[in-house]
Amino acid sequence: MLKVTGSAMPGALSILSISVFADTGDGEGDKAPGAPLNRDELSLYAAPAQKFVSSDREAGQLEERVAALRKTAEPYAAWCSGTYGKIKPKVQSAVQFGSDTYSYLKNPPKDFYPRAGVIGFTGILGLFLARGSRLKKLVYPAGLMTLSASLYYPERAAAIARSTGDSVYDCAVQSYAAVEKMVNPQSKAEKSNESETKP
Repeated sequence: MLKVTGSAMPGALSILSISVFADTGDGEGDKAPGAPLNRDELSLYAAPAQKFVSSDREAGQLEERVAALRKTAEPYAAWCSGTYGKIKPKVQSAVQFGSDTYSYLKNPPKDFYPRAGVIGFTGILGLFLARGSRLKKLVYPAGLMTLSASLYYPERAAAIARSTGDSVYDCAVQSYAAVEKMVNPQSKAEKSNESETKP
């Protein structure tokens, strides 16, 4: 039997000494029987030490198969995403062109249909004049339609000719550079190495 005294009970009860039956554990307590105990020394108020053990759960068959499927599909998903990013602006511009064309044809300018008829007729005339080779069947209608369209729309024809001329010039410069690389396969680094070795 042990007594609880002193600061074990707050207030008026701290003056009273109350008999408390407490188990000292395995019978080998460090306090003699009848010695006063503090409240923290009682097993009733002490929290037991908790031991947490973390265990990683092993992945099941389904999780392993899903992970393998994701790893297999990841390059294809990245490729699809990149392709979608490249194609999306082109599709949007085509849709915008279609909606602009529809709105233009819905409310055309005053002389649009007669001009379109003349341009179409010159294309048919080009097909009639282009007897013989396939090249003539491509060049004559396209040439006559371009000529008649440039007569009706000279400003646009000049702008198209200017931009086409610039693009043709750029293509010619690039093809000239490619042909020059094929004809002279030595690079500048090899030429500089040869000039350094010669005294």
